[in-house]
Amino acid sequence: MPHIVVEYSESLAEAFDREGFAVAFHPAAAELIGSSLPGFKTRFVRLGEAVLGAGGAMVHVQVAILPGRDEALKAQLGELALGVLAEHLKPVPGLTAQLTCEVRDLGTYSKLTVEG
Repeated sequence: MPHIVVEYSESLAEAFDREGFAVAFHPAAAELIGSSLPGFKTRFVRLGEAVLGAGGAMVHVQVAILPGRDEALKAQLGELALGVLAEHLKPVPGLTAQLTCEVRDLGTYSKLTVEG
């Protein structure tokens, strides 16, 4: 279950330890929301073009979870994502990075596992 999409400015590509973020975030989030670790999936999307109001760079994390969790738990999950993200993003001299997170309920969800 949790589906995580991380969009990040191309200018942060060398400074952002993407695998490290996912490896640290998955177990911490699983424990927080009571989810099974093997169900976590994170995709990273490098943004070649993004315009921020005052310039700079961005990383936006979208976390979609199955419905049923209250807003307080979703807020905790968002803060957890931002904390882990900050630990895996090195500062880039002269560049301000905005880190944001959205936690939402996953809509209709289907899954098929194909064993090899």
